[in-house]
Amino acid sequence: MALPPVHVLIPVALLLMSSWSAWMLTVASRRTITHLPGFDGPLPIQFETGYVTVGESEEVNLFYYFMKSERNPAEDPVMVWLTGGPGCSALSGMVFEIGPLTFDVMASIGGGLPTLVYRPESWTKVCNIIFLDSPVGTGFSYSKTVKGYQSGDFKSSRDVHTFIRKWYVEHPEFTSNPLYIGGDSYSGITVPIVVQEVSNGIQEGVEPLLNLKGYLVGNPATDVMFDYGSVIPYAHGMGLISDELFESTRESCGGEYVIPRNAECVKYVEAVYEGFLGINTVHILEPLCFPAGPKPEQSVIMRRSLGEEARKRHLGQPSPQECR
Repeated sequence: MALPPVHVLIPVALLLMSSWSAWMLTVASRRTITHLPGFDGPLPIQFETGYVTVGESEEVNLFYYFMKSERNPAEDPVMVWLTGGPGCSALSGMVFEIGPLTFDVMASIGGGLPTLVYRPESWTKVCNIIFLDSPVGTGFSYSKTVKGYQSGDFKSSRDVHTFIRKWYVEHPEFTSNPLYIGGDSYSGITVPIVVQEVSNGIQEGVEPLLNLKGYLVGNPATDVMFDYGSVIPYAHGMGLISDELFESTRESCGGEYVIPRNAECVKYVEAVYEGFLGINTVHILEPLCFPAGPKPEQSVIMRRSLGEEARKRHLGQPSPQECR
C-alpha cells in the first residue's frame, strides 16, 4: 500500500494527537486504553499508555505507548522502539511503521475526525512493543524544568535506560521476557548507545536484571560522512548511474562526496543527484509513488531506468502491483 503524502498525514496526525490527549493525559501515570477516537468499537489489542519519570532530579517525564503481543504476551519478546528524528513522536512509528493501528487516509480527507483501522501485519503479532517518546520534548514527553530539556545522544540514552528499568519495576511480569531495543533513521545512532547502557547495567548487577537479547535498526543513520559518502558508490553499484559518470565523479572528488572540494566535483555530484529524479531513493526497486489525494486525477506515479528520462503518468488509483 502506498504511503499518503506528507501534506495529508501531518494534519491528520495532529488532529488525532489532540483528540487522544484528552483520553490519555487525564490520569497520573498509567492507563489502559480500550477505545480511541476515530476507531470503530473496542480496540483489538491490549493497549496501555503512561509516563515514567527519569533524570537526575526526576524532572523528565517520558511518555510511552505499550501494546501487548497478540500471540502470547506472557512469553513473547518485549521491543522498545525509538523513532528517529531525533524528536519524531513515537506515534509515527506506531501508526506509520510497525504498530497495529494506522490511518484510513482516504476516509479522513475532507475534514472530521481521522479514521483509524487495524493493521494485520503489525509486529504485535509476535512481540510486545513499547513505543517511547524520546528524547524529552518529543511527543507527549516533557520536563518540569527548562534545564531538563537540555539533552543529547548520551543523556537521552541514559534516560531511556532508566525508563526501561523503571518500566519493568511497574511491569514485573515481563522481566523474564526477551528484551530487544529497536528503532529507525536517527535511532541508528542512539539505539546502540542505549544497548550499551543496558548491557553495562546487567554486568554491574543493576536491578531489575534485564533479559537483553539483541537490537535492530532499520534504515539507520550512523555517521554523516559515511552515510552520505556512500550514496554515490551505492548508486553506481546498483546501476543507477553510468560507469562514466561515476568514474568522473570519483576522480574529481577524490572519493570525498559529502563536502565537494572543487567546482568540478560540485558539477558531477549535482549531475549524479539530478539522475535520481523519478527514483524512489528509499527503496530503489519500487516506483516513486504520490498516492491518490482529494483529487485522484492529479495523482502521479514516476518510474525511470538508467539512461532514460523520468516518465510520468496520471493515475486514478495507484495500481496495487506498483504502489503499496
